[in-house]
Amino acid sequence: MFVSRPVGVAALCSLVALLGCEPKQPLEPKVEPKTPPKTTTNAPAAVDADTILLGEVGSLTGSEATFGLSTKNGVQFALDEVNAAGGIVVDGKAKKVAVRVYDDQGKSEEAANAVSRLINQDKVVVILGEVASSNSLAMAPKAQAAQVPMVTPSSTNPKVTEVGDYIFRVCFIDPFQGTVMSKFALDTVKVKKVAILKDNKSDYSLGLSQYFVDHFTKNGGTIVAEEAYSKGDTDFRGQLTAIKGKKPQAIYVPGYYTDVGVVARQAKELGLAVPLLGGDGWESEKLFELGGSAIDGSYFSNHYSTDDPTPRVQNFIKSYEAKYGSKPDSLGALGYDAAMVAMEAIRRAGSTNGPKIRDELAKTKDHPGIAGTITLDDKRNAVKPAVILQVKDGKSVYVATVNP
Repeated sequence: MFVSRPVGVAALCSLVALLGCEPKQPLEPKVEPKTPPKTTTNAPAAVDADTILLGEVGSLTGSEATFGLSTKNGVQFALDEVNAAGGIVVDGKAKKVAVRVYDDQGKSEEAANAVSRLINQDKVVVILGEVASSNSLAMAPKAQAAQVPMVTPSSTNPKVTEVGDYIFRVCFIDPFQGTVMSKFALDTVKVKKVAILKDNKSDYSLGLSQYFVDHFTKNGGTIVAEEAYSKGDTDFRGQLTAIKGKKPQAIYVPGYYTDVGVVARQAKELGLAVPLLGGDGWESEKLFELGGSAIDGSYFSNHYSTDDPTPRVQNFIKSYEAKYGSKPDSLGALGYDAAMVAMEAIRRAGSTNGPKIRDELAKTKDHPGIAGTITLDDKRNAVKPAVILQVKDGKSVYVATVNP
């Protein structure tokens, strides 16, 4: 939880933040009103009548910063593309599109504060975000109440769009993703005994593990152990030792890359030589840094692969890499897709009116996304395939595509 401090201390914290660290505790006990979420955007301070303003909330700092930064790049890439083509015609006039981005530091409370500011102060017409399902669940009720459409690029927990009819996503959901990895474990990896290691404070991790378990046990598999940890933990040896005693053939770890890399190293230290299985929360170059060779041979489900030979995908990868200096991960691709789906709905509506944009978003069908062709079902979830990737020599390699 972020709390602002007296002016003198706040100035000191700003200086310390520039040096890459922050004090362990407040220097004074006094608590003052919260500091507004940090803005990191090129959008003009005051938006004129010729600009359509979108809002974005993401984890640009904190433990999952690569999620937010990749998504932000994908969103901006989409806006640049649309603006270069002349913008969007609204009420008979072509207008440019801008985005105001707030950093929620990976915290649900900050995500809720940020979306309130986007709605009430910035008057955005569509909200993009978040990646983490827990953060999207903090944002969605506010967007729903204000009738401002919200499109999450990559929150996969089913509960997100269940908040209301103004909430959409361009990614598959966890019942599908969990089933995909369970089928892959049974049919391709050929394992019958699996242990679960989940984050007990993450809606994403808890949901994904449950869908995996349901399918796996109904199809002849056995869950030999279920262990849990909490986000921010750094020592998983106790859980891994308990798992090792049950002799699993694989371990399903539906967490984020920040935890999975450390889990892989500690499992190897303990002589637990079985593959790890996971979901799209593994997606980050940091996974390979944190896990090193210990993560090699493990598998995870994801939204797309840079190995996809489709010309549209390869052209996107080439242009993105030229702009940002690295190939887009799935978060970058999904950020692009979410922004494009939102802007296409605004174009079809010919208006910045929330209910009109909502109605057009609901009609999205066969949109040619980078991370798969997107059709939204009656629950505003994307119906699309998943890919299975294997970690080899510090990179992820395409293995298979699994259709709905």
